[in-house]
Amino acid sequence: MTETLDLARIDAALLQALMEKQAEFGSTGDGGIDRPVLTDNHKAARDWFRAELAERGYDVLVDNIGNLFGRIDLAGPDAPLVMIGSHLDSQPRGGRFDGAYGVVAALAAIETWRNEAKARGETPSCNYVIADWMNEEGARFQPSLLGSSVFAGGLTREFALARTDRDGLSVEAELNRTGYMGSDPAPQPDIYLEIHIEGDDKMEKAGARIAPFVRHWGALKVRIEVTGEQNHTGPTPMEDRHDAVLGAAYIIAKVRELADTASDTLFTSVARVDISPNSPNIVPGKAILFAELRAPEPAMLEWSEAELRAALPGLAEKAAVSAEIVSVDRRPAGRFDARLVALAESAADDFGYPRIAIDTIGGHDAVAVNAILPSIVVAVPSVNGVIHRNDEYTSPEDLNAGGDVLVEMIRRIDRAGGNLDKAAGASA
Repeated sequence: MTETLDLARIDAALLQALMEKQAEFGSTGDGGIDRPVLTDNHKAARDWFRAELAERGYDVLVDNIGNLFGRIDLAGPDAPLVMIGSHLDSQPRGGRFDGAYGVVAALAAIETWRNEAKARGETPSCNYVIADWMNEEGARFQPSLLGSSVFAGGLTREFALARTDRDGLSVEAELNRTGYMGSDPAPQPDIYLEIHIEGDDKMEKAGARIAPFVRHWGALKVRIEVTGEQNHTGPTPMEDRHDAVLGAAYIIAKVRELADTASDTLFTSVARVDISPNSPNIVPGKAILFAELRAPEPAMLEWSEAELRAALPGLAEKAAVSAEIVSVDRRPAGRFDARLVALAESAADDFGYPRIAIDTIGGHDAVAVNAILPSIVVAVPSVNGVIHRNDEYTSPEDLNAGGDVLVEMIRRIDRAGGNLDKAAGASA
């Protein structure tokens, strides 16, 4: 292990201040936040962060899908560009660490490195840009990772702008309303780093403080429309009912059965059902299910999709309804850059932070960006594995540890002139 006296530690006071401030926007009063994408709470958080960037000398950019960037050139126009970021949007009544930690830690880490380089008389060899991606969560507009996917070319801008929420409001309309329909060219980075809470309890159980994600699972986001016949729940004979929710229930059970059959190689859920007309005394005429299938291997996703499609007609017939898959959003499985994994592990070792390497089952913006440039997510522990809930929590000590590793990764990349092969083999 390298002497820690030579290691730059995150500006913990700045990181904590930024974490506390961002948590004010959309605070639920019980430790959580409620700021789904392009709501007033989300706009307020972005406006604050935008001002924070400008005050510190960053060039603030907003691209034409609403991604917010803060760029600072420390090494001239032709130097490698390192991007660091995550997202400020949250789930409804979600937690204050998910995504937001990665955004504010990016700022704190770059500021720490700027001050460290100045104090040591070093001239940085890289430029830096912070990313706050639009609609990572996918709670209000589907699919998730919307802004980063457009950035990486995985989705078209036209497709993204046309997404609508439950009330029929489009991404395009809400970007215009909130002032985040930008026109700036998106930065073109060479490397992407993201730090995030784990959202699971593997680290906690292993006693680890740092965990680079090695693989990201693939996912299918399947929208299923079940059509029955609206009628009175009282006089309509049971044998004459065409209950869309009953059909939906059979499908939900099947989705769970797929995961049970595949053991731990497939995770499934149906976490949202839109029922119409949604009256307590009307046999539902329509139900729309939002199903998710997640697996580390493409073959498992192919099998699960085929099984679901094959089962739908029989399940629908059982409830005297029809069922149709109306859309499938596909996110392939993959691996993060091995050099960045090694760099994160080496940086953790230099600080003496216990580490493990794990997969991420949930999606992150780095998954989308990883398709076009070397990318990594580095995780810090989530207490009790909680995420997407008001009691989501990571200790200040672990937040700082993640920040330390991020600063050290930045420093090694910078000293290597953006050469990841050299940076991964370097030591402080």
